[in-house]
Amino acid sequence: MREAVRLSQLRKSGEVSAIPPDRRPIRLRSARWAQAAASYLARLGVTPNQISIASIFAAGAGAVSLIFFPRPWNTLGCICGAQLRLLCNLLDGMVAVENGKQTRLGVVYNEMPDRISDSLLLIALGYACEIPWLGWLAALLAALTAYIRVFGGALGFAQDFQGPMAKQHRMALLTVGCLSSIIEHLTVQTNRSLPITCGLIAAGALITCWTRTRTLVHQVRGSNGSAAADFGRVRRLD
Repeated sequence: MREAVRLSQLRKSGEVSAIPPDRRPIRLRSARWAQAAASYLARLGVTPNQISIASIFAAGAGAVSLIFFPRPWNTLGCICGAQLRLLCNLLDGMVAVENGKQTRLGVVYNEMPDRISDSLLLIALGYACEIPWLGWLAALLAALTAYIRVFGGALGFAQDFQGPMAKQHRMALLTVGCLSSIIEHLTVQTNRSLPITCGLIAAGALITCWTRTRTLVHQVRGSNGSAAADFGRVRRLD
């Protein structure tokens, strides 16, 4: 924490280059309905931070549904919760950036609710497929992918949003897995879709950790010591 604070102070003083603007690429930002919805929320006075908090409640509702509702309604509720969570993730950034509602705390609300939402849904998925440890593992690896991305940003590089199992990929796979579970329940009365989905998310997140770490290592090696030396110099201040 002290290192991060000192690095931030050096950036402000101009001794270390500022972090480049980082934003997850989302195609739906250009959709008219998304722009209209963001503008409407901004006119209502809804803040981006409030929308980010709402994403936690959406994910929480999906998680509760997945664990406590009977099949196939549990997976249907999870699909709604996961997609509503993604909608909140889309709109909070659009209200903040496109509608000029950014705040100093925005960077905190941009990250923390995502980590909580991921954990709620993935841990619930583990319990729903009766392999709790697999859900916890998927949640841990999902958080680690975000840590590596943000750590790269702290070193002065553009944040790396590559997959194969970034946030949007995890939610897409979770949605497909829940849809497959509904079909499976209505046809053969088995429950293999959810364990397979949870395993794929965990494996994909592990691969994503590797790809992002590899990219970060290449960036540090190719930076001619600029960002890495700055951060190393800050560490040696201790």
